[in-house]
Amino acid sequence: MGTAPTLPGTLRADPVPVRVLRHASVLGTWEMARRGPHPALAGLIGEYCGYIEESTVPVRRRQVAERRVVLLISFGDPIRLHTLPGVDAPDETVSFVAGLHNGPTVTEHVGVQAGVQVDLTPLGAYTLLGLPMAELVDRIVPFEELAGGAAGFGRELPERLACAATWDERFALLDAVWTRRLAEGPVPRPEVVRSWELLEASRGCVGVAQLADETGWSRRHLTAHFRREVGLPPKAAARLLRFRHAVGLLGSPAPPGLAMLADVCGYYDQAHLNRDFRDLAGCTPTAYLAALRPDGAGVEG
Repeated sequence: MGTAPTLPGTLRADPVPVRVLRHASVLGTWEMARRGPHPALAGLIGEYCGYIEESTVPVRRRQVAERRVVLLISFGDPIRLHTLPGVDAPDETVSFVAGLHNGPTVTEHVGVQAGVQVDLTPLGAYTLLGLPMAELVDRIVPFEELAGGAAGFGRELPERLACAATWDERFALLDAVWTRRLAEGPVPRPEVVRSWELLEASRGCVGVAQLADETGWSRRHLTAHFRREVGLPPKAAARLLRFRHAVGLLGSPAPPGLAMLADVCGYYDQAHLNRDFRDLAGCTPTAYLAALRPDGAGVEG
C-alpha cells in the first residue's frame, strides 16, 4: 500500500510500513494488514491488525488468555461469543473491548468479517480507555458502551474506519484518536509501570516480594494499585506472561519439546505447564499446536 494521505483530524508522521498477508484455501479467504502504532504511542499499543475474512461455513476460533487488552472495531457481521462461567459478556456483538481474562473464549461467525483489532498494553488501556483495568477483567464490553463512557472517542469510529479507502488511512485515523486520548487519560503510577516492566522483561519470572522491594511499597499496597491499573494482581499477571511466552514458543517454526518448553518458561515441570494451558487455553499444549490455523489466522475453536 502507498503512503497515507493526511486526513482531517489525523496525525501526520513518517510512514510506518504496513505488512499485508492474503490467504485462500478450503478454510476460506482472508486478508490481514498489520503495523505498529505511531511512535508517540510506543509502549501503549502493541500493534494494529486490519482484517477481511469471507466464509460460507461457521468459523470458530479459540481466543486464549492474552497479555493485551483487545479492542475489536468491526464493520462486518456480528460475532457470537461462547465464554466460560463467570465471564461477563453478551451472547453476540459486533465491536467490543476484552479485558485480561483468566481463561479462553470461543468466537464464532459466518459470512464476512472486517475490521481492525487494536492490541493495547494493560497500562496503555488504562490511559487510552480511561478506565480502571480491574473493571474489565473477565469482561467483554460492547464498543458502544465504551465509546459513550469514559473513553469518549466516539460511536462513529467504526463507520469512519469502514469508509476509509486503505489500511494506511485506517491506521492513521486510529493514531490520531489515540494521540488525543494520550493527552486526556490518566497516567499510571511509576511504581506500577516499573513492576509491569520487570514482569514483562522476565516473562513472569519475578516474584511479588521482589517487585515490592524494587518499588519500596508493601506487597499489599503494590497489589492494590497494580490490580487497579493493570487489571490482575501481580501474581496472576506473572502467570499470564509465562503462559504467553509458552504460547509464542509453541507457535514458532521449530517449537521445543514440552519438557524443555516448561523449563524455559519458568514452570516447575511439564504437569504445571499442562495445568496452566488447560486453565488459560482450555486445552493441552499439544491440542493447541494442532489447532493453529495457517498464516496467523488464530486457533480453531
